[in-house]
Amino acid sequence: MTDKESSTGRDAANTNTIYTAIIIGGGPAGLFCACRAAGGRILVLEKMPSCGRKLCITGAGRCNLTHTGTITEFMTHYGDGGKFLRPALMNFSPEDLLAFFREHGLFFTADENGKYFPEDGMAKDVLSVLLAECTRAGVEIRCGEPVRAIECTNDHFSVKTGDATYTAEHVVLATGGASYPATGSAGDGYTLAGMRGLPVTETGPALCAVIIRDYPFHALTGISFDSVPLSLYRDNKKIRQVTGDIILTVNGISGPGALHISRYVQSGDTLHVGFVTGTDEESARKYLTDTIANGKNRQVKTVLAEREIPVRFLIRLLELSGIPRDATCAHLTKTDRNTLIRYLTDFPFTVAGTEGYTTAMATRGGVARGAIQQKTMESKAVPGLFCIGEVLDIDGDTGGYNLQAAFSTAALAADAMVSEKTGRKA
Repeated sequence: MTDKESSTGRDAANTNTIYTAIIIGGGPAGLFCACRAAGGRILVLEKMPSCGRKLCITGAGRCNLTHTGTITEFMTHYGDGGKFLRPALMNFSPEDLLAFFREHGLFFTADENGKYFPEDGMAKDVLSVLLAECTRAGVEIRCGEPVRAIECTNDHFSVKTGDATYTAEHVVLATGGASYPATGSAGDGYTLAGMRGLPVTETGPALCAVIIRDYPFHALTGISFDSVPLSLYRDNKKIRQVTGDIILTVNGISGPGALHISRYVQSGDTLHVGFVTGTDEESARKYLTDTIANGKNRQVKTVLAEREIPVRFLIRLLELSGIPRDATCAHLTKTDRNTLIRYLTDFPFTVAGTEGYTTAMATRGGVARGAIQQKTMESKAVPGLFCIGEVLDIDGDTGGYNLQAAFSTAALAADAMVSEKTGRKA
């Protein structure tokens, strides 16, 4: 049996059927929307040979589904999109999402950082629940059918693939963004939305490592720092600040802190990073000044290494500061001391860019929020056309926030379609 036959359950396309909804994209948003909108004829069209490929690699294959916290706290993790998401999160909260999977025998546990993972640590189990629910609800899934066009005719939609043309009362764009294109997320939804006149804000890779121009730490790959401040400057004005763990790579900075701020960086920006764990710049300066003053005739690198700053990193900073690696605290000039402390608390990097879509966990930009009704996810200009998940101009921090947004926006769209069809809420 081929992948296509096993995922669709039929060989021939049902081109004479008028579907209640055609959902374009078989990722978590599309599959959850499909099973929640059950009761009508639902068709999922997935361009890849199987559904949920990106879902299966999230969280290094473990699937960080959502996060602890209140709805108000959640909203702060989506940048400017948090307010738009409020109705979706209120309608289908993180606890609702966890309850859905518990009802289907899949349990999640929060780690020490508040991230929820399946107890058995397998992302494929999340996909299995969604596919099983679609089967139970009678959802038709056809894989290997990329959508080429969406047309509006006689109060219905015509959805054209390479193999057939399908008719539906509603269409849901659940195509994802443009990150991890090998899994099928290649930005198709933006093209389809644009064909129907929906505005699309500029897109770019998000949640990926930041590449640094003239990077000075390429030989220190793997050195990490916990809970340090990162500030992004553009035209000498601070535009973003985050605190998080970072790790030095061969050409830049990765780790949660870098991934979060990558959503906002542009080539030519200046990224200021502090390397003293768990403190702000002012406190770090005082702490380092006192530490060096008390070091007396001991070597600077030895004294600072006792404060959990890696020796190899310290040696490189001494080189960049023009200070001999065996310099003692007592013989450190005021100028040299201030330079070293500045590098430790506020090191300036010039941004070259990011690693790009190949490794980005999400996409910034997408279908403009202003074009979508936030209480239903329906297009304001094209009734019956819905946009959910990452195709929207919404991107969250790492930690399960993007998957939560996918499920919550999917629930709103499904509820709106069911309400319209039956006069009741799903």
